[in-house]
Amino acid sequence: MVEGRVCLSKEVRNELELLKRKRLHRIKSETVCGPSGVTNMMSRSGGDALRAPASCGVRLQGNAESFSRSNVASCEKDVFSKRKVDKFYTSDLEWTEKIPECPVYCPTKEEFEDPLVYLQKIAPEASKYGICKIISPLSATVPAGAVLMKEKAGFKFTTRVQPLRLAEWDTDDRVTFFMSGRNYTFRDFEKMANKVFSRRYYSAGCLPATYMEKEFWHEIACGKMDSVEYACDVEGSAFSSSPSDLLGTSKWNLKKLSRLPKSTLRLLETAIPGVTDPMLYIGMLFSIFAWHVEDHYLYSINYHHCGASKTWYGVPGHSALRFEKVVKEHVYTNDVLSVDGEDGAFDVLLGKTTLFPPNILLEHDVPVYKAVQNPGEFLITFPRAYHAGFSHGFNCGEAVNFAIGDWFPLGAVACLRYAHLNRVPLLPHEELLCKEAMLLNSSLELEDLDYSPADLASHHSIKAYFVKLIRFLHRARWSIMKSRACTSVSPNYHRTVVCTLCKRDCYIAFVNCSCYSHPVCLRHDIKSLDFPCGSHHCLFLRDDVREMEAAAKKFEQDNAISKAVERQAENGDDMYSYPLSNKFQNDVEDGYFPYCEINVDLKPEIATMTSATGQTVEYGHNSLSHNTGNFRPELTDALSSFAASTLCSFVEQVGSSAKNQVQGLANLGNTNDKRFCEEVPENTYESSVLCLSREDRPG
Repeated sequence: MVEGRVCLSKEVRNELELLKRKRLHRIKSETVCGPSGVTNMMSRSGGDALRAPASCGVRLQGNAESFSRSNVASCEKDVFSKRKVDKFYTSDLEWTEKIPECPVYCPTKEEFEDPLVYLQKIAPEASKYGICKIISPLSATVPAGAVLMKEKAGFKFTTRVQPLRLAEWDTDDRVTFFMSGRNYTFRDFEKMANKVFSRRYYSAGCLPATYMEKEFWHEIACGKMDSVEYACDVEGSAFSSSPSDLLGTSKWNLKKLSRLPKSTLRLLETAIPGVTDPMLYIGMLFSIFAWHVEDHYLYSINYHHCGASKTWYGVPGHSALRFEKVVKEHVYTNDVLSVDGEDGAFDVLLGKTTLFPPNILLEHDVPVYKAVQNPGEFLITFPRAYHAGFSHGFNCGEAVNFAIGDWFPLGAVACLRYAHLNRVPLLPHEELLCKEAMLLNSSLELEDLDYSPADLASHHSIKAYFVKLIRFLHRARWSIMKSRACTSVSPNYHRTVVCTLCKRDCYIAFVNCSCYSHPVCLRHDIKSLDFPCGSHHCLFLRDDVREMEAAAKKFEQDNAISKAVERQAENGDDMYSYPLSNKFQNDVEDGYFPYCEINVDLKPEIATMTSATGQTVEYGHNSLSHNTGNFRPELTDALSSFAASTLCSFVEQVGSSAKNQVQGLANLGNTNDKRFCEEVPENTYESSVLCLSREDRPG
């Protein structure tokens, strides 16, 4: 359940409606007209935040039936009251005509064959705008309404109420909240939404997009509408399963997208609603999706099934830090930021609660583009591209995330920022990278494969970041064994687990305590750990780590990869080593070099193992080997349970929406590395298709 959301009884709703009518009557004689400003709501708007902000303004708790009249009046005032906000004063809306359009593509049926191949083709150009529109050459022969009413018998959804007002974003007025709306069938919601539109405009048809854009921002600033309803993050799809539906049987059916051969998310073993499986978004006049960036900086694709248009605003990924800087300095006040630096705004924006007019961005030289999406059109958002928008009337859209090889550099940035904020990740980035790299390594052995330039660029990203990860883990393992921080080494038979200190995902290796309940990644000073169960620590290492190291060494034989890795090392890139970046700077003085021999005496009894380099690595009697006689079954149960509580089985924990606010594990450590904001963005983009010019690189 979304935090701050309540279910109101019929009686309470009637009282609210009465109060609203009284206030509307008062507005007729007292003009409440402020400039365009900030609107905020507590919404997923395409995906829940990984963790809700610490404070989200007014929230209702307890049984709604017991609210007194004063409670209702107070709630009405706080949630719906219009107010004047001078923070972003503008006397007119001429700026709406100054926002340029994003690119629009019209592929042929042949080009439309594979969505990921086509997106790879247009990405070098389209990604510069953050968003782009694709007009489908195929049409759905079965309407979305028919799919949702006939193919999905009993389909209903609950709406959320979005207040339409301004906010100051200070201590007293940070964010409003969503109340639970009514339960609708698809047709019932359509009738309600169309009635609202016709009462306002005395028309049942569509109005010009430029007119609706001005209408929306005027309404936000000083209109008379208190709120609208929006059904966001509704699990399901409106693509038909009929074999006669050309679009439904194509690869552009969003139910199929994440499992296509070029999709990195095909490697996930657990489906994630809204990420790997699409969700529906059913809106009405002025329904809003607030400024946000996709989880883990993933791509997103949105298909407009039917109804009125949507206006989208997008900021290119290379300007994301500049966007956050403007929000931090000109939208939020310092007292609402829980983290210093650019992460402060990023942390609040993860809640997907903030809407402000794009002219603020134009005034501070942040590029922003817009699109008007109509039925039958796809809207693509590129990695790290902030976006927002609103509906012109009743409509139904569907969206899902996806990733291809060029996403890994930005996915690594997202993981680092989540660790910096101590947030639990939604995706196992390390596991996806390792699996994709090992598959690539196998395919490279087939010399007759013919790769496109886009494929080669994706391969470069995968190789470079895989080498960086393997180098870091080898160096970390060398440091841990040299310091004798671990008393034993055991095979890691588990999937991804989450570090209890920084919430980083661990796939290849981690350290655990004697009670097996405190897994820690190799980015911490293991000798300084002080767990209640004692000081004995065991290193858990995948038994195929030697094959991974061999693959990394093979990738480094490519001069382009080796130079990229060396350049990033010279620039102090700590993408995978944070928060142990400073500690590892001394390893070279202690005799470390990449893939060097690891020879550490844990105990008097020594077992030997050959590393990927062909050299001998010595461990104690609980050594990592193919002999699993020392493996403890209870460890498997403990760690499997731990993994299930984080990345593997979180769907069951949070109910129908797996992207609801995921609560972090116990915060046992502090991960505040101020160098991160300055170093990460520049170094990360160098190996990415989404490369930046020097002037675009922050830091």
